[in-house]
Amino acid sequence: MWPDAKRRVGRPLDQYLFELLIWADSCLLKYFDQYFGASAASLVQITNFGANPTGLGFYLYVPDSAGAHPPILVALHQCTQSGPAFYAGTEFASLANQYGFIVIYPSATRSGGCWDVSSSGALTRGGGSDPEGIMSMVTYTEQHYGGDPSQVYVTGASSGAMMTNVLLGDYPDVFKAGAAFMGVPFGCFAGPGVDVWNSACADGQISMTPQQWGDLVRNADPGYTGPRPRMQLWHGTADTTLNYNNFGEEIKQWTNVLGVSQTPTSTDSPQSGWTRTRYDNSAGTVEVEAYSIAGAGHVLPLTGMAAYAIHFFGLDTVASPPPTSPPPTSPPPTTPVGTCHVSYAPDQWAGGFTANVSITNAGTSAINGWTLTFSFPGDQKVTNAWNTALTQSGTSVTAASVSYNATISPGATTSLGFQGIWTTNDTSPTSFSINGTHAAEQRRSLMIM
Repeated sequence: MWPDAKRRVGRPLDQYLFELLIWADSCLLKYFDQYFGASAASLVQITNFGANPTGLGFYLYVPDSAGAHPPILVALHQCTQSGPAFYAGTEFASLANQYGFIVIYPSATRSGGCWDVSSSGALTRGGGSDPEGIMSMVTYTEQHYGGDPSQVYVTGASSGAMMTNVLLGDYPDVFKAGAAFMGVPFGCFAGPGVDVWNSACADGQISMTPQQWGDLVRNADPGYTGPRPRMQLWHGTADTTLNYNNFGEEIKQWTNVLGVSQTPTSTDSPQSGWTRTRYDNSAGTVEVEAYSIAGAGHVLPLTGMAAYAIHFFGLDTVASPPPTSPPPTSPPPTTPVGTCHVSYAPDQWAGGFTANVSITNAGTSAINGWTLTFSFPGDQKVTNAWNTALTQSGTSVTAASVSYNATISPGATTSLGFQGIWTTNDTSPTSFSINGTHAAEQRRSLMIM
């Protein structure tokens, strides 16, 4: 999800893709809402929203289910992506439809699309970098959409997870809780400038005492003495972009900041391959919750994980919490399928594309494990994907289920997506197979206007 992240300088492909994504945002935001049910709500771009020293983009999703004073969730993308891409590629908007909270999707607009989590300005309250622009978005949403200032939350992936750590440190009075997917501790990426790469931190080579980590957070707003936001942490054990060691350092930092023991109050496994540790205060409130995902690389959040973040925030009070019955340890063997429909919804622009693919089981028996195969008619090459284990050989693409979406019940639909590049021919595929059986196609296109 963050390709070639270590090459911070001289990444013409990443830079090119990012510039194309920014150019396409104004078109994408008008059509992405079709992926999140029958709601008439859509992603909208907001301009002139207040102090914005680094020129961030502001995209807002207000579901039809939002009440008079809805909670606010800030959802932060990883490098090379944008707010609309994070809207389309994660489950937060569909959860907003279900539970009625507003989602802010900021966009970093500098080359490479990463958030500034290194400069002294970013690591200081009111320091004039990305956090200040994000705070203006929160204030605007409270003032113009009735957002509840007592229920503001933040989540993000990779670079967005780093910014989640930063925002909780800079503005502890604003955010009630955060959920960081594949991040690093507050201050770990500190360096001489805006958005600089810190190899020692990325490689998991920086280790501090809990007190030292905690002091970095407290020094971001040294005059603050009030309650601190709760923190949920996620990391894959096989992450080679941001080393898994950072997960332990984050736990040390936030248990210290929140004044709880580093010894877990409880340890369990809510899903196969997940180890969850909880760190409670003396009143029994979970202050820090940490999920270690066995064998996962730099690919979080996977399907279903966003619901656990929303539950941690307490935003799912109108419905039951996420299911806790574990799926199989590994995806079950694939089984023959009856009737399947594949919907391929592309968005294409000069040199780049994204595609969202839905697989619907129109048969009468469950599909236990699926593999989608197809070939590109053109010269498209996939650069990253979500909700699937995807490989490409020449023009042939194989997208397999992961453990969290392997079963498709009769009448149910699962979705996946990917992003890529092309040079001379971007013709979309028209023939798909599921587990070796041809699937009917229901193609949905996104128009560029």
